[in-house]
Amino acid sequence: MKEKINILFICRANCFRSKVSEAYFKKINKNKRIKVKSAGIIRGYRQSPIQIKTAKEFGINIESKPRGISTKLLKWTDILIIVADDVPSSIFAYEKRKKYIKKLIAWKVKDVKSAKDIRGNKRVINELIRKINKLNKTLEKKWKQ
Repeated sequence: MKEKINILFICRANCFRSKVSEAYFKKINKNKRIKVKSAGIIRGYRQSPIQIKTAKEFGINIESKPRGISTKLLKWTDILIIVADDVPSSIFAYEKRKKYIKKLIAWKVKDVKSAKDIRGNKRVINELIRKINKLNKTLEKKWKQ
């Protein structure tokens, strides 16, 4: 395994799903050589105060400003993880991407119909927590080899 790995979580607007993924991974990751960031494919959205509050109930802080994807961010990325059912992986399937991103993973996490849907927000957070815990365990095993 190489000396470091950079993971980028992507969702539609970088307001909730990718923010939760980034913040939770940072919370549980003990390996300083694994770095994570998040971004959205669409810019200009704001975060929902209800989603921020719901994430805090899980000990997850998602209050940072939403970020759009950029070439610089893609060049930084080793593993790109789409954490959204409404972002097609084909966006990143072009041939030149391979010189930047080594691996592409798509988690089809369904968005909530409304940011005010607290129950739906909790469903999304729980689903992401399960997936990120599994990812973290897989990475821990690879680092030990």
